[in-house]
This record gives sequence, C-alpha cells and structure tokens, in this order.
Amino acid sequence: ALPTLNDVLSRGGSLVLVSHLGRPSGDPAADAPFRMDPVAARLAELIGRSVKKTDDTVGPQAQAACANLAPGEIVVLENVRFNKGEKKGDPAFAKQMAALADAYVNDAFGTCHRDEASMVAVPEQFPAARRAIGFLVEKELQILDTLLSHPKSPYLAVMGGAKVSDKILVIESLLLKVDKLLIGGGMTYTFLKAQGHSVGQSKVEADKLDVARHVLQLAGAKLVLPVDHLVASQPEAGAATKVVEGPTIPDGWFGMDIGPQTIELYSGIIRDAGTVVWNGPMGKFEVAAFATGTKAIAQALADSHGVTAVGGGESAEAVEKFGLADKVSHVSTGGGAFLESLEGKSFNSLKVIPDR
Repeated sequence: ALPTLNDVLSRGGSLVLVSHLGRPSGDPAADAPFRMDPVAARLAELIGRSVKKTDDTVGPQAQAACANLAPGEIVVLENVRFNKGEKKGDPAFAKQMAALADAYVNDAFGTCHRDEASMVAVPEQFPAARRAIGFLVEKELQILDTLLSHPKSPYLAVMGGAKVSDKILVIESLLLKVDKLLIGGGMTYTFLKAQGHSVGQSKVEADKLDVARHVLQLAGAKLVLPVDHLVASQPEAGAATKVVEGPTIPDGWFGMDIGPQTIELYSGIIRDAGTVVWNGPMGKFEVAAFATGTKAIAQALADSHGVTAVGGGESAEAVEKFGLADKVSHVSTGGGAFLESLEGKSFNSLKVIPDR
C-alpha cells in the first residue's frame, strides 16, 4: 500500500490508517501481540516520517489524534478487529470510524471478500465521490480482468493444495475458461482415488469422491494429473522416500510431492502457455525433502514468457521463499479474495465504490 500512501502525502493530504492484524480473541492479554504498534513503527521506517499510533480504533483518543491533522501527518488506529462491531458490520461503529476522515480509500485486497465494517459500512458513510480504491487493489483487479476476460492463449491453471473441497468452486469455474488445468498437492490423491487407483496411506477426502468424479467427467482431457509421485514412509521430515511411476501409490506409503516426470511434463506445459494462474503447492513444501515440485513449478512460471499470476497464501509464500517473486507478472496479496474472484464472485466492498 506504500505507493497509495505516498501519493496521498505528495498531494498534501494526511492519513488515518486502519487495518487488522491476526485473529484477536477478545482477551486483552492474549491479544497483545496483535496490537498495531510494531506496524506503526515499521511504517515510520518505510515512509520516512513520524507516525502516531492510537490505543483504540474509535473513541475520544482516536478522535483527538485525527482532529485537525496537518498535511503529511499520519495516524495508525488500533487493530480494527479489537472491536466486535467490525466483524458484525455494525453501522454505529462504522459511523464513528468514518467521522475520523474526509475520504475513504480501500487498498486492502486481501479482505475485499469480507463484509466487515471497515470494508462496506464505513465507505457507505462517505459521499460516492469520496470513495476510492488504492493502487494495490487497482493492480489486483487489472490482473483479474486479464485472467477472467482477456487471457492470452493457451490459458493454463495450476491448482495445488491439500483439499478438493477448498478449490472445487474455482476449479469448476476455471474449467470453463482454461485450455488445461494441472493438479498437484494433496487434492491429487482424492482425484486418483476417484479414478479407481490405490493411493496408499495418502489422505483422501472420502466424502468428496463423487465431486471429484464429476469434475473429472466435466473436464475431460483438460484436467491433467501427476504421472509419478515422490512418496514417503511417513508424512514428515527424515522419513524414507522414493519415486513411484504411474498413478498408483503402494500400500504403506504417503504421497508427498509430484515426481520428476510430472515436473518435466508440467514445466513444459507452463513454458508454452500464454497465461498461467497458479494457486496451491505441489507438495508439503515447508519440508525441504518434499519441496522439489513446488520449487520447480515456481521456476517454470519465472521462466515463462507469458502472463503469470500467483494466488495468495502458500503459493505466494513459495515464490517468496524461493526468491522468484520478482520473476512472475503478479503475486496476489489475497488468498480467499483471489480464489473467490476466480470463482466469478463480486464483492460488496467494491460495489460500494462505483467509480473505480
């Protein structure tokens, strides 16, 4: 969000900043690590200015801190999720927060899919002409427009992660748009089981086998599954590992990553794609022994000459971990927001900002 903040300051504006941090429980002692003090201190370093920090999001202290701000002054309000009214979208809470500023800018794409007070009820308190999105949200929406409406062919999606249930809606939506969809990660084994293959001790969503069969039938040749696997005797670091060819995993073994033939296959498909969207790791990449597939997919995106977009969450974490974030076209700051956008959902937080 720094470009947006600097733009406001360069125009002679002052800033009242509100955000959330973590998942506060409501217990002040337990929630101490979620206070915004470190955020305010780091912002001061990044922006090269002093930054005030309040102990509340709304109320007398916040009002006093935000009153009569001089051009260039910055106030960071306390964690907005310390207030029950945030999650509830409480209009009274929103009215108090909106009274602290003259205009509203949403530069928090990662929470655009949430109907929380700071995302919907607060902007509704401002005249339409005083509601806007920031540069970060604008960039996210531009890349999503490319992915959803103007992709360059061949259009490829790479989906990983643990569960079919987490990605089923986005997979079904993407199958209507992409030329190929590559599958990796833990969800692989539910798809393979649905095809009738043995997957050893690999975790399978038994209640999603019919869903997986439906997706396989819907996708036809578009959906590509791993042709070999890295398996382990236990799903943990230090376990014995081996590569097994073909879709079947032997009894007593856990599928932990895509195998070398799959890496070569998937990398070639990525190399030839005009547009690639990737969400979800190929294996348990936080363990070095099971990170090869995820790293290879990240490298293939980095080497691609097409438009490459990495969804938030673990995929974004992976490209950062492997030092490849600056080699892809876009790394989204939104996990759930990115996936729900790919599903074709619209967000109330953006509907309330009509002139974007």
